[in-house]
Order: sequence, then structure tokens, then C-alpha cells
Amino acid sequence: MAAYVYWFLAGLVLVGLEMVTGTFYLLMLGIALAIGGCAALLGLGTPMQFTLAAIAGIAGTIVLHKTRGLRPAGQTGQSLDIGQTVKVVAWRDNGTGRVYYRGAEWDAEPESHDMPRDGALYIKALRGSTLILTHHKP
Repeated sequence: MAAYVYWFLAGLVLVGLEMVTGTFYLLMLGIALAIGGCAALLGLGTPMQFTLAAIAGIAGTIVLHKTRGLRPAGQTGQSLDIGQTVKVVAWRDNGTGRVYYRGAEWDAEPESHDMPRDGALYIKALRGSTLILTHHKP
């Protein structure tokens, strides 16, 4: 088999592993191996194939590392669930309850013990898998 076939097969293996891990670093290395395969397909020598693959892998990893730390301005990392309306299924004697939200039942707690439990309730925060509810829309 030609050298470019090995480059592309190795790149495909790394892209397949990337689908399992989800970190994007293996994707960058898979792309780097594909660049090495393209160099082999163009007839460049083995040292040039490895050099181009190495440069692409290092550059891709550095760019990915730098861009992963950036956040758009104004993004606080706050959950998109906060402020959403929930439907109360039942309240328990200990003050906690079950609510229907996003197609499933969740455990819920009121933000305070004297909070009204009728009318519309909204998600104020999340504590693990427990929703903290409020009477006022956040």
C-alpha cells in the first residue's frame, strides 16, 4: 500500500476516537495526519510528510488551546434553565416537591419556606439535579 493510505487511515482512527472523547484535540491531530497524507499523495518525501504533519498538529493544538479559554463578552456561564416556568406535580410534607420540566419530573425546593406555592413558579437556580424555585421571574 502507498504511504498516503496509512496517513489517512491513522487520521480516520483519530477522528473516530475523537467522537468518543469530544475534546477536539484528537480531531486536530487527525487533521494533521490527513495533511501528512496529502503531502504523501503529492509525492513529497517522508521527512517532509512528517514535518508538515507535525507543524499542523502543533499549530492546531495551540490554536485550539487558546480558543477554548475564550468566552464571548457577557457570557456568565449561567444555566439556560434559569427563568423557565415549571409545572408543579406535587408538594411533599417536608417542603420539597416534584415539578414537570423538559419532559421529565424533577426534584424541587422553594427558595424560602414562606414562598407562595400557587401560580406560576420559575427556576431560580440549580443545585445538582434539584431545581430551586421562586415565585418571581428572575
